[in-house]
Amino acid sequence: MVFNVVEILIVTLMCCVGSVHYVHVLQMGRYQLPAYRQWMSRNRDRLLKENVLLAFVAALLSLYLPVFLSMFIKVETVRRAVSGWLALALFAGAAGFIAWRDYNLPAKKPFVMTHRVRRFTAVMAVLCLLSASVFRAVTIPPYFLFAAMPYMVELTALIINPYEAKVNAGFFKSARQKIRKHPNLITVGITGSFGKTNVKFMLRDMLSRKYNVLATPASFNTAMGISRVVNDDLTDEHQVFIAEMGATHVGDIKELTELVRPKYGILTSIGKRHLDTFGSLENIASTKYELIQGLPREGGFAVFGSGDDYINRLYAMCKKDKCRVSLDPQEEADVHAEGISYSERGTSFTLVFGETERYPCRTPLLGSYNVKNILLAAALSRKLEVPAEDIVQAIAELKPIEHRLQLTAEELNVVDDTLNEDPDGAFEALRVLAQMPGQRVVVTPGMGELGLQETDINYARAP
Repeated sequence: MVFNVVEILIVTLMCCVGSVHYVHVLQMGRYQLPAYRQWMSRNRDRLLKENVLLAFVAALLSLYLPVFLSMFIKVETVRRAVSGWLALALFAGAAGFIAWRDYNLPAKKPFVMTHRVRRFTAVMAVLCLLSASVFRAVTIPPYFLFAAMPYMVELTALIINPYEAKVNAGFFKSARQKIRKHPNLITVGITGSFGKTNVKFMLRDMLSRKYNVLATPASFNTAMGISRVVNDDLTDEHQVFIAEMGATHVGDIKELTELVRPKYGILTSIGKRHLDTFGSLENIASTKYELIQGLPREGGFAVFGSGDDYINRLYAMCKKDKCRVSLDPQEEADVHAEGISYSERGTSFTLVFGETERYPCRTPLLGSYNVKNILLAAALSRKLEVPAEDIVQAIAELKPIEHRLQLTAEELNVVDDTLNEDPDGAFEALRVLAQMPGQRVVVTPGMGELGLQETDINYARAP
């Protein structure tokens, strides 16, 4: 009896510990079950091999180890006790090792033990405890439960998601009301397939020369991430709020515009990231354009990038006050760069507003994409009446974002672009690497979330 209770508790504990890797995947997918199921379908073979193998080996040990030990231990009760505890210890050790190994696998975002994860784990622990108890009651080894861990995570999400939706709705409503209580707050939304985070921090540094600015930190670009920043950090002293807006499904940006109510918007780019969930580039473009559609008709202002057909089409569609930027002096644009020159230590160029205002600039940032990001931030900063001299000084003091075309120098020059997952951004990283002297080496896990085109894109040549 004591052993059965301990066995149920240990199996439950190891299943919860072993589920951390799957919960992390769910967390990185914003707790969206379609994204989790897609990850499952891509990794099912590995999951079945390890989880099922361990579960069956542990179950077989619990059933047949007494037969083997009968050659050494004649007393049946002792033999069964020894075999039971030995099988349980081996299972716990192997499950713990797998959990430790998977927890330490490289990931684009670290696992965060949030309140939501704690609630999720509590519900899953109850499910595992009940399931293990039922297995033992019908004399099925509870170790088989470990084989179903990826699916237990999915079941837990199905059970708890309705409650989490209510919790999120409360945070969302509170944040929206708080923003509406600041009628003079300048609100800015930034979206695009890539470049959002860079532009956000560039714009923050430029606008901080004149205003008290609050920007969402890191990659806080979901409804709950933005709501948390607003509820916890926005004060009456803030004059500008900058929100990075991410999306994985059609309608995501519309939801964020209803929260932030941006008066100004920046559309950086249209690319293939999250093509697996959007289904097509047309859906990506229309979703990003939801930001521009959400700007007020009177007083709203939109800044567009340039250089691809989708951006050009969206710019032509926009009937609100707008401008666009370009790296090509021959292309019609309100803000552009001339005389761009690169080195392994930074970039120099001339910042041009309109046709007459020219300002020499130098930045420690690398690559043409960073120049375009600077132009996007500079265009809106100028619109908000930040002096050009302050913009130039801010450009000179920009710092690279960690793991995004970040140059680190020790014995080797390392261009760290770990967090970039967009094909166009990856091509830009290769172009930057090509400017480095000496032998060059590329280390990459490849790009994901690209749907059926994933293999073709990963093997494509840079344009």
